[in-house]
Amino acid sequence: MRIAEKVVYPLAANGGRMNSIATDYRESTRSPLPYLRAVAETGFSHVHWCHQWNTDFLYSAPEVAQIQDWLDELDLGVTDIHASAGREKGWVSEREYERLAGVELVANRMEMAADLACDVIVLHIPAEPEGEEAWRAFRDLLRRSLDALQQESGATGVRIAFENLGESASWLPIAGALSDYPSDFVGLCYDSGHGNISGDGLDQLAAHSDRLIALHLHDNDGSGDQHTLPFTGTVDWQRLAELIAQSSYRKWANLEVSQSASGYEDEDAFLREALSIARRLDDQIARARAPHTKEQ
Repeated sequence: MRIAEKVVYPLAANGGRMNSIATDYRESTRSPLPYLRAVAETGFSHVHWCHQWNTDFLYSAPEVAQIQDWLDELDLGVTDIHASAGREKGWVSEREYERLAGVELVANRMEMAADLACDVIVLHIPAEPEGEEAWRAFRDLLRRSLDALQQESGATGVRIAFENLGESASWLPIAGALSDYPSDFVGLCYDSGHGNISGDGLDQLAAHSDRLIALHLHDNDGSGDQHTLPFTGTVDWQRLAELIAQSSYRKWANLEVSQSASGYEDEDAFLREALSIARRLDDQIARARAPHTKEQ
């Protein structure tokens, strides 16, 4: 296992544009090779690894080596990896053996990220339970698991980005983790669709923009988690672009979208439109960043 390099990435770099899409735009299990090939042929430079994101699947060394061979062959990089929430391996489980297995599962994704020259994994934090006693127990489990994962982060150079979910309450444990742990270990993944559902996403992003290290960009009408292409729903993309421009984020637009939910039967047409939108978002963020760059 190698250590992931800390790299500052240009956004919408001239002469070599970088854009990313999640690998699970059609499905999140079985072989990812057909989707990697289609993404590369369309012109994307990177993928957000989302296969097996919500299973107990452990990536073995031969599997990671094969993925690296595919990425090299297709000239693709990995923006970040969606770490598994786990179904029976829960990193904040009240059952100690499940919690330890969950920590091992997250550590597996951190090691995979380092091997694929990627420096961020994305992770969900379960909602804090109601009641003071339950809350204290939850915080204790959270800290014990994060303390163990902090050691893994130091060994691999991979940070954890906590993702906001579809309700306002999801920000409470995220804010706690950002307060309790340093920026070289944990940061924020802003999910635009989830933020639109909760209604307070952009305000919360504004409050935590200095810890933004990952993006899940997709749209919806506010009624549910639809994962449609940006600019097709009610997300305020102009304000979001301005917040990203003023944040600590230095990579490129990453789309976490669904082909079927976006209304496309043809995969090629969907991917071409997705790439066009990703570049449009990068340009929008770059324009919003320009005045601040001149001030510096």
